[in-house]
Amino acid sequence: MSDTVTRDDAGGVATLTLQRPALSSALRRDLLDAVRAVGADESVRAVLLTGSGRAFCVGQDLAEHIESLRGNAATSLSVVEEEYNPLILALAGLRVPVVVGINGACAGAGLGIALAGDLRVAAAGAKFTTAFTGIGLSSDSALAARLVHCVGASRATELLLLPEPFSAETAAQWGLVHRVVAPEQVLPEAHALASRLATGPTAAYRAVKTVLATAATDPLEETLALEGRLQTELGQTADHHEAVEAFLAKRPPVFSGR
Repeated sequence: MSDTVTRDDAGGVATLTLQRPALSSALRRDLLDAVRAVGADESVRAVLLTGSGRAFCVGQDLAEHIESLRGNAATSLSVVEEEYNPLILALAGLRVPVVVGINGACAGAGLGIALAGDLRVAAAGAKFTTAFTGIGLSSDSALAARLVHCVGASRATELLLLPEPFSAETAAQWGLVHRVVAPEQVLPEAHALASRLATGPTAAYRAVKTVLATAATDPLEETLALEGRLQTELGQTADHHEAVEAFLAKRPPVFSGR
């Protein structure tokens, strides 16, 4: 697609690969375009987002940022509302499961992007950090909300106030990543997960994502009502009917994503 973000499709999986470790303006725009494109593609049933080289994403391109600061400090961070927010909303709002293959360092907005996915596979030894207060900023890319959701308010506060590096292994213990594998196995493992999801009940996955997005904050009555509505809709899907028929026939179901 571009020299900053590439896309490869196979078996219902769209793989988006960041070709640069730092989030330049060009990379942010290209990634948003790529996410929106896969979101509009009905043939895509799972997305794999990963990086190239030794880093997944280290956050804002500071060389580019300092030029903006020197030009006009009052508008230098308008990119948060103009570019970062739409990117996170688009990524988190994808109708299909998103697997993130964290092949190396993951920092700042890069961590926010990773946490916007659904399942994360990280390279053993990869380093993580929130980074923001280390350069005199708060958080963006919904990082505060995601950390609270994943690790609780107490640890989230520590991670944001004291942006010290932590390992992939520690991230797994805290629930920030789901699997830790050897660096050379990140892409195969992440792709295997995405491929598995791409052959699953796509509408059910979408419903799961919908419920999870608000389950921690909505009143119980609203969650129950949402679950009821979604179950009614899913009960009419071809995949649900196929799964029930397959169960009765004692054979594996073959999901079509419909």
